[in-house]
Amino acid sequence: MATGLLFSGQGAQSVGMGLSLYENSDIARAIFDEANEVLGWDLKKLCFEGEVETLTETKVCQPALYVQGFAIYSILKERGHLSDLKAACGLSLGELTALAAAGVYDFSTGLRLVAERGRLMQLACDTTKGGMAAVIGGSQEEVQIFCDEFGIEIANLNCPGQIVVSGDNGKIIEAVDASKGRFKLCKPLNVAGAYHSRLMDSARESFSEFIKEFDFKRPEISVYTNVTGSKVSEPHAIKVALINQVVSSVRFEECLRNMACDNAISQFYECGPGKVLTGFAKRIDKSLVVTPMSDFEEIPS
Repeated sequence: MATGLLFSGQGAQSVGMGLSLYENSDIARAIFDEANEVLGWDLKKLCFEGEVETLTETKVCQPALYVQGFAIYSILKERGHLSDLKAACGLSLGELTALAAAGVYDFSTGLRLVAERGRLMQLACDTTKGGMAAVIGGSQEEVQIFCDEFGIEIANLNCPGQIVVSGDNGKIIEAVDASKGRFKLCKPLNVAGAYHSRLMDSARESFSEFIKEFDFKRPEISVYTNVTGSKVSEPHAIKVALINQVVSSVRFEECLRNMACDNAISQFYECGPGKVLTGFAKRIDKSLVVTPMSDFEEIPS
């Protein structure tokens, strides 16, 4: 049975994430312990019992989601559920977890990349006044026209009828106020900055320098990049995609459609909290079978 993996992105985090994995799985325990060593700070404490405000910080939640996603993947592999694994993709940060699962780099290398990505994006948030809003009920073409009018950008193409826009917070507020009658709903999101917009350009530039020193391998399974929605396999192309992804629109709908079609996948596992990607999948194609898992008891034995 052809299997695909989906990895959660920023916003899915919640206090307590990973605790049941750590308490019940030797392999998950080793992964979380290694993460603390690589990071040099106590990720476990922040995930298991930290303050929600701290866990929500970009520099914290990105490593947290990467570690939990990789731990779930590792348990699935240990239990023999990934013998016919064909492909993987993720939502924004989740793409880096997908690449680790595909063998492009090892766990600790991926964590170093994620930690620096999160730190740089946190700096960009702190030095700009950005915001985001969810637009419900508009086509990509309609939302693009809307963005052009207000000088903002499409950040996420999540699923039919759900698009997220990003940019200067004042412009986002202005756009939301002017959206009545144009879309079913347009509401501001509680985020720290304007992710996947030009306001993240400083993070993109610094990350492009940081990533140079790392050696990437060709993926052992198909991996789909948010930047284009298509498969990416050459190590240099993967690096370029990760750099551009910081400021580019996240084309999750295209990733999932292409991933399912190209690989004839009959089942997906969503690795991470929140069940967000499972919800997107239902909107994208009701025939897709997606099993979300976050806690230990949700992972098939």
